[in-house]
Amino acid sequence: MTPISALKRWILTLSVLAASATSAFSQQDAPAFDTGNTTFMFVSSVLVLLMTLPGLALFYGGLVRSKNVLSILVQCLAMAGVMSLLWVIYGYSFATTDNNSFIGGASKIFLKGITPDSDAGGYPETIYIMFQLTFAIITPALIIGSFAERIKFSAVMIFSIIWFTISYLPIWHMAWNANGFFHRFHVLDFAGGTVVHINAAVAGLIGCIMVGPRKGFQKIPLTPHNVPLVIIGAALLWVGWFGFNAGSELAADGTAGMAMLTTQTSCATAIVVWIIIERIFTKVVTAVGAATGAVAGLVAITPASGTAGIPGALCIGAVSAIVCYFFAIKLKHKVGYDDSLDVFGVHGVGGIVGAVLTGVFCFESMGGSGAYNDSIGMASQVWGQIVSILITIAWSGVAALIAFGAAKYTVGLRTDERSEESGLDQTDHGESAYTDLHG
Repeated sequence: MTPISALKRWILTLSVLAASATSAFSQQDAPAFDTGNTTFMFVSSVLVLLMTLPGLALFYGGLVRSKNVLSILVQCLAMAGVMSLLWVIYGYSFATTDNNSFIGGASKIFLKGITPDSDAGGYPETIYIMFQLTFAIITPALIIGSFAERIKFSAVMIFSIIWFTISYLPIWHMAWNANGFFHRFHVLDFAGGTVVHINAAVAGLIGCIMVGPRKGFQKIPLTPHNVPLVIIGAALLWVGWFGFNAGSELAADGTAGMAMLTTQTSCATAIVVWIIIERIFTKVVTAVGAATGAVAGLVAITPASGTAGIPGALCIGAVSAIVCYFFAIKLKHKVGYDDSLDVFGVHGVGGIVGAVLTGVFCFESMGGSGAYNDSIGMASQVWGQIVSILITIAWSGVAALIAFGAAKYTVGLRTDERSEESGLDQTDHGESAYTDLHG
């Protein structure tokens, strides 16, 4: 063998050894993500995004009149864009990091320090960021149903940005950060009874009162323009809710499976009970009613889905249907507030029912998991749940007053009478959903 051939052989050998060492070093340093949990969180994130786009957009879009359907769809689409940016710029940092019991800090602004190898507990932190981003989208999107058909698009955007910052992020931190204030009371909120539903519904109630009722409210029929869209939207919400609730376990395990099963059971129970109530009081069973019952059952089981069992799911579904029916169908018209798409009547009331009953059905004696609570006692647990509800109502209410006030004194809240009469699709967006219809 010539000296040159020997040199080439040595260089080739050293290259192979260096490559092997680099590969071994990289494999040793890289976190060993659980592929099952990683895939589960991928799918859950997609399902929760599906809840807003297109689920909630179609559900709300079908409930309004034809001259306003595009305004709802555009508001949902814009919310997805704006909230995604706010979440990655500063929302994730102030929600999740430790600073104090009420709000996080700025250490992860612009997702500083987050890499593809950042570990969130067996799966990439980037996926956890995305999963929670979808919650940040749907929560303010829920609110737009309260004042649909008469608010300026610019006012919705200004309100949403401010409210997200001063209400959603603190409530998220108090409920779901390990050192959050709610943990002092052993509060259980598995998937967002306070963070999402009560938080959004209270803001919506403040908004519909401040904006005022639609023209013709309680004088002329303000009926849904496309009931099939309502059903399709509700069905997509139902499917997406499995990501919402089961995904909140953050692992593909038995608790996630039970959360999925209790979600289905509560939703099914609420539909059946709502149908029975309608049949008794109105002699008919409406499609919109059945869809609304489904959403009520889904909302109510959300905080309890990871700790309640089947008995709890059955009871929570039944109670939520009864109470939400009373608020959405009866009380709203008696009191006279125009919550256009029953955000408070379904999400607020259903969220309150679910949050309180979580404190009952989390115990093994009531068919629940018994996790975290056997040493606390039911009375203490229920009281802790009530405290979290009261704090959320007060916090979100004040934040909503500030956010709507800012919108009112900058761009104004309500569209003018001519625009409301002709429809927001034309006046805000210059388009029509249906070329052969005019509202």
